[in-house]
Amino acid sequence: MTSVNPLPSADTIRLFERYVIPNYVRYPVNLVRGEGSYVWDSEGQRYLDLFPGWGCNLLGHCPAPVVRAVQQQVATLIHVPNTWHIEQQGRWAQMLCERSFDAQAFFCNSGTEANEAAIKLARLHTPPERYKIITFTGGFHGRTLGSTAATAQPKYHEGLGPLMAGFVYVPFGDLDAVRERIDNETAAIMVEPIQGEGGVRIPPDGFLAGLRELADEHDLVLIFDEVQSGCGRTGHWFAYQHFGVEPDVMTLAKSLCGGIAGGAMLARRDIAPSLRPGMHAATFGGNPIAARAGIAALEMIESEHLLDNVARISEVFRQRLETLHSQCELIREVRVLGLMIGIELTVEGAPAVQACMQRHLLINCTQGNVLRLLPAMNLTEQQAEQGCEILSQVLGEMTSS
Repeated sequence: MTSVNPLPSADTIRLFERYVIPNYVRYPVNLVRGEGSYVWDSEGQRYLDLFPGWGCNLLGHCPAPVVRAVQQQVATLIHVPNTWHIEQQGRWAQMLCERSFDAQAFFCNSGTEANEAAIKLARLHTPPERYKIITFTGGFHGRTLGSTAATAQPKYHEGLGPLMAGFVYVPFGDLDAVRERIDNETAAIMVEPIQGEGGVRIPPDGFLAGLRELADEHDLVLIFDEVQSGCGRTGHWFAYQHFGVEPDVMTLAKSLCGGIAGGAMLARRDIAPSLRPGMHAATFGGNPIAARAGIAALEMIESEHLLDNVARISEVFRQRLETLHSQCELIREVRVLGLMIGIELTVEGAPAVQACMQRHLLINCTQGNVLRLLPAMNLTEQQAEQGCEILSQVLGEMTSS
């Protein structure tokens, strides 16, 4: 039962120490409320959140249209199994396909589940002897064993072997390496159009187009993992639309439902039927609450012209961060595409995250030295400027110390 007056952070931390498995490294703060790009802790302190919901809250915290849709739906129909037709799920699938490519949708609850579905579909769609899937160093595809095996980062494999067989790792951006590793057992290529956890890595010119050509040449399934980059974050509905390259299969989650748990896999119409009845399922996938939230999120992006706002706010970050780059010797590179922002440092990034939090700015560090920002699409220019100013102060102090 939630109390009217939230517990102090210290008391909540003690609850966690006693009853919650410590598999996350948590900040010593108890967050109790969120609105837009701000969150508040139980002591009433407000934070500007430029990494809302670990990338899930692309519309900010508690976006009003999503809140209303969920409130209405939860009073009408919470859950029914996928042995029945659910209007909301059908409408949601239609809206996603109309904004992407000629596809059909499978719904689940998270990005790793969407990627597991894509892995299964690729294997089911190709002959049994073709089971290998090429993935890329620095990529990240999830935490279940299959998607962990797909993730070409050894640190996520420690203690989990033997991993699922069949994944072939090649350097991100290296078409020649992909070409060399394709053989008669290869079924698919799986790639993030923009690597997120890998440090906001933008592919070199022609890379995705080259993958499309190789997939067509060898009759491979081309899978784009847009769990982090999709749903408008880059200023297009999906990141692949920046590059003019269409996938066969696309996976989505994180921001798909405006903060409600939800995932999806879209597959080309000629490939989708290979995920035949009995071969895959997700009990809560596409449930009425997630579907209504997903519909409301898409409608909000369009009605509030948020794709246009991404372009405006992205330019604010680009200009401020490039100026900072020219002034700060700790910055090795700035990478920006829409509201996927990576600031690669020459030093460890964790102290910068901690110093920003002490100034009530929330950001993330990935790969040890890349500061990662995934701001909300409805962030204001003033909030972007405020965040950049705090970040400038923090990095300036780190440079002089």
